[in-house]
Amino acid sequence: MTLFTLFSVQIYAQEWKEVSVPGRITHVQPMTGLVLWKDQARQLNSKYGQTIQLEFAYLLPNKVVKGCKQDGTIQYDWTSFEALLNDIASRKHQAVIRVRYENPDNDEVNASVKGSTAVPEYIKKRGDYHETFHKNGDGPTYYADWRNAELKRFTLQFYTDLAERYAHDRRLAFLETGFGHWSEYHIYGTEYKLGVNFPDMDFQTRFIQHLNKVLNGRIEWGISIDAASKDHSPVSNNTALMQAGFGLFDDSFMSSTHEIGSGDGYGEQKWQRIASNNRWKKDFAGGEIAYSSRNEQQNFLNPTGMYGHTWEDMAKKYHITFMLANNAPGSRYAQPARFMQASLATGYRFAIKKCESNGRATRVTITNKGVAPFYYDAWLTIGAKRSSVSLKNLLPGEERVVEIPDVTTSTKRLMIVSDRILPSQEIEFEGFTASNDPTGIESVEDSGSSEQATAYTIDGKKITDPYYKGLVIKRGRKYMQR
Repeated sequence: MTLFTLFSVQIYAQEWKEVSVPGRITHVQPMTGLVLWKDQARQLNSKYGQTIQLEFAYLLPNKVVKGCKQDGTIQYDWTSFEALLNDIASRKHQAVIRVRYENPDNDEVNASVKGSTAVPEYIKKRGDYHETFHKNGDGPTYYADWRNAELKRFTLQFYTDLAERYAHDRRLAFLETGFGHWSEYHIYGTEYKLGVNFPDMDFQTRFIQHLNKVLNGRIEWGISIDAASKDHSPVSNNTALMQAGFGLFDDSFMSSTHEIGSGDGYGEQKWQRIASNNRWKKDFAGGEIAYSSRNEQQNFLNPTGMYGHTWEDMAKKYHITFMLANNAPGSRYAQPARFMQASLATGYRFAIKKCESNGRATRVTITNKGVAPFYYDAWLTIGAKRSSVSLKNLLPGEERVVEIPDVTTSTKRLMIVSDRILPSQEIEFEGFTASNDPTGIESVEDSGSSEQATAYTIDGKKITDPYYKGLVIKRGRKYMQR
């Protein structure tokens, strides 16, 4: 815990004076980092639980929809989904949820029929609903019938109802959605038939517009970068749709062909097309490490890089907030320490640049030293007092001056709070040492060449413990860890 102490400032003082705010970042920050599947995260929790903050799972509409009334009201049973969210939250993690209809070669919907869709049963029983089937390269797959008017109506209504129920739910961090195999805006091994096995352009347009209306400001949501394809998606060719507030996920991040400079640039070109308006500044960038080679997930954390690019460089280039890496744990380059280091290379990283008090209020200058913003509201607080200025969308390298009023007690805890993280989670920050802080020591010097913090005792002896609570020098800067 971080204590904020007004060392010598009296409550009646008028002059703004610097005060120290000890703080350090010791764990992966909420809503950021590498991601594991829910069941996998449970199994590996003792070893990898501290290295992640997010877990991935699918939401299948047929699992929560039990029918439809005559007036069109959808009947739900959310019990299974509630259990899923509670299970993830029990490990002090939040959920990345993807809604999907098609999953090739999968028997989760029907154990005896591989590739069954997750379209609700009441729709499948309709006489005007007819799915198509193809045994393609991804495995046997049934495709939702996009000729059917009720499927279209239900799909829009489902997201309305989902938003109403889970708006502002702390357990849910991000929502992914789309069409095609795994909702990734593509199908393989069979021909696109818009309006049959894939939604037509008109419905896709309505879909994005509808989600922009019902989800924005409630749940951060995103679609696949494959929606950049102009052959089967209207998004990148429609100015209004490009202005919608959706994030992006990439299911083949860091593949051998991803980058223009080291491959054919298939992935990078899609990012450029659909994220051309600096989308990351307001909406998340995430996805999955590529599966196109069996070794990519095992090797992407190699400190020397993979296909000419390190994970840290790629996370910074694309402003990554989270990335699924389920095949990595246990491999040579994905031991827990490296996994945590890689998670810390994503998302936001708050740092206090200056803190002042006049005894009645506190003024803080805060910056983001990470690679992406925090996409929900978060506030600096002291005691019960919360700043009126949110840290939402504070960009890397930017500063924001925040004032917390009516601080009348000489010792309070400065915190960053958000109504969208779990009570068990904490947003940390790097602290600030006032120029007149009597705990400062001027006699210790350091070359500043190392990223690793070097700790010293009061008499100048080095200490190897990186979490030593005392004088620490990192990158040539001296500060106190408490």
